[in-house]
Amino acid sequence: MTNETLAGASPATASPTTSATDSTVPGSGRHVDHPGTGRPGRAGPRPGMLLAIILTGQFMALLDVFIVNVAAPTIRTDLHASGAGLQLVIAGYTIAYAVLLITGARLGDLLGHRRLFVAGLALFTAASLACGLAQSTGELIGFRFVQGAGSALMIPQVLSLLQLNFRGEARTRAMSVYAAVLSSGAALGQSLGGVLVSADLFGSGWRPVFLVNVPIGAVMLVVAPKVLPKDRPTDPERRRGLDLPGLVVLGAAVTLFTVPLVLGQEEGWPVWGWCCLALSVLLFGAFVVIESRLARRGGAPLVSGRVLRAPGMTRSVTVLMLTMAVNAGFLFAVALHLQTGLGFSALRTGLTFAATAVAFGGAGLYWRRLPRAWWPRLASVGMALSAVALAGIGLALHGGGHGGALIYVGLVLLGAGLGLSFSPTFTLALAKVDPQDAADASGLLATVTQLGQLIGVATLGTLFLNRLGSGGLHASAHAFTVTSVALTAVAAGGALVALARRRD
Repeated sequence: MTNETLAGASPATASPTTSATDSTVPGSGRHVDHPGTGRPGRAGPRPGMLLAIILTGQFMALLDVFIVNVAAPTIRTDLHASGAGLQLVIAGYTIAYAVLLITGARLGDLLGHRRLFVAGLALFTAASLACGLAQSTGELIGFRFVQGAGSALMIPQVLSLLQLNFRGEARTRAMSVYAAVLSSGAALGQSLGGVLVSADLFGSGWRPVFLVNVPIGAVMLVVAPKVLPKDRPTDPERRRGLDLPGLVVLGAAVTLFTVPLVLGQEEGWPVWGWCCLALSVLLFGAFVVIESRLARRGGAPLVSGRVLRAPGMTRSVTVLMLTMAVNAGFLFAVALHLQTGLGFSALRTGLTFAATAVAFGGAGLYWRRLPRAWWPRLASVGMALSAVALAGIGLALHGGGHGGALIYVGLVLLGAGLGLSFSPTFTLALAKVDPQDAADASGLLATVTQLGQLIGVATLGTLFLNRLGSGGLHASAHAFTVTSVALTAVAAGGALVALARRRD
């Protein structure tokens, strides 16, 4: 295991058979010549511009998972959205993103990473414009699904382009920046959302949280084709199919699992909701059977069995899912409580999360500087620290109080804890996967990350809304107290799972 691999690069890029002038992404058959081979650590023209373009795309997609949270109360008022509709506005993006992410990676192998990045960026930008102009909750939900599909095409290409176009120390630095973008995007999304909503540009209210993507995306659509390296043909012998049956079954399973969680509370938990949940379990089982049979026939399942059998992978997947569920559930609930309960402005609410963003990003960027012997313990320590922070934030806001300085201390500790749990778990899990399975492992972990966020909003968000009732400070404070207890319990459970991971 090389230092470069542990620094965040996929094991696929650390293969000893990769020459100084070319590389092949294992599992894709895609061969890329690196023009700038005379300069150590650099590959391809204008690496700085290349990194800026692909990470801006990554940041935009990640931002849109969370930027809506602060705008949620304004959207609810302006569009007369129900609680379930509001959750679907937030979760719809993540549903499409999570379900299509692995297929997006497979399409990049088949059609070219540059082509898919640009196509996904165009769809994401167009959907962002449509979201910003939506006139009803239904329209906004639909366009959010399309926006998530655009992200699912664009984002899998980011890691592939990093792997193919950076080497040595340049790759290590690029992956460190990549990790920081992943770590800090959530809380920064909350902060930026608060600034945009409070600015109320031209009386547009919540709409700039979507429209901000449009000029950025338009500029990137002009620049990206000139900066991203041209795609090379894929070796037909290593071309992998799309696994459409697996995609359909997985999409149906996730949808049937999510929709009852989002709509169940408002509809009084009808029989159809429980039937959907039961059917989703059966479809998840069917998905496992379909993928296993496909693998035995020599096909290319969405998730390789070898990836799931890699040392510690099951626990890593669980830790990542719990980490992101806590993160998304907390941000959803606390954003609503601060605004609807305590009367914070969108700007004040957004800026409240700046401390979390800095701590999360700092932990994700600098954990490698800690002694290597500590690395396997960081996830369990991070989740335990998160549990303590969540309990402290719950106490600080108990009874309708504003929390004073204590809430900011809690937010810093929470950001640091989640960062210590997420980044080391993600990186070390990739380091244990065989090189030929690196692409599938990256797709699996990224999908789990999105599903964790989706489950966090759908379950913990529903818990908060269920206790909120008709609103008011007392009801909101009670709802957040109950939710903070649940969040603390989930984080503590994550710490126990991560601790068991050390013994693999």
